Amino acid sequence: MFSRLRSDIQCILDRDPAARTAWEALTCYPGLHALVLHRRAHWCWNHGFKWLGRFISHVSRWMTGIEIHPGAKIGERVFFDHAMGVVVGETAEIGDGCTIYQGVTLGGTSLYKGAKRHPTLGKDVVVSAGAKVLGGFIVGDGAKIGSNAVVIKPVPAGATAVGIPARIIPSKVGESADVTTSPKFSAYGITLDDDPIGQAMKGLIDNASSQEHQIALLWQAIEKLSGPQTAMSKDCVPKDAALTETFEAEKLNQLVGK
Repeated sequence: MFSRLRSDIQCILDRDPAARTAWEALTCYPGLHALVLHRRAHWCWNHGFKWLGRFISHVSRWMTGIEIHPGAKIGERVFFDHAMGVVVGETAEIGDGCTIYQGVTLGGTSLYKGAKRHPTLGKDVVVSAGAKVLGGFIVGDGAKIGSNAVVIKPVPAGATAVGIPARIIPSKVGESADVTTSPKFSAYGITLDDDPIGQAMKGLIDNASSQEHQIALLWQAIEKLSGPQTAMSKDCVPKDAALTETFEAEKLNQLVGK
């Protein structure tokens, strides 16, 4: 029990620069208190003391502002950062090393008792503030859920889900939300490349810039071929032909934040 508590405290010190000492983490972090109380509630729930488990969960909610159903399964080194208003449903599962911020809901979309109604988070998943993950699907290891995203379908390992409803951005090689094996942990699951609209705009801008470059080269070649030393007429090159590039790709990329 104490070794697990030490692990919980250490993960707070690793992921929150505001945490200065182990004593501060132990006494001033409601996410840690909610975890400790949930383990007792979960034990009661699994050993047939259903009401007692729910009562401990209710007391924990009143004390911490974090509502975790006693039936939910939570792994090791899970960090509820701030976490006011977090709701974790009965059949939810949270893997080792996950980070969950305030206002997150791990909810269900089914009313069938006994069914898998709530999501399963893999290892080292980051669920950002205000995100809603709804349904009995899997969020893969190292995935990130952006702030205020509404996720209603599975998220592949290492991918990022943003928007309402959430759009999936595939992972990049060597980048994930994993804080145990990589120093690239991103608070709130935010990175510069997590805007799918911005990525689409950047692709269109780059494509337009490339096309203008190719057109300018073609007109320059035609102009050379239509010189006085050739039989080709000067009329082949109209006055408005774009012999130079004027497309401001860099400026447009800055406007879309890329």
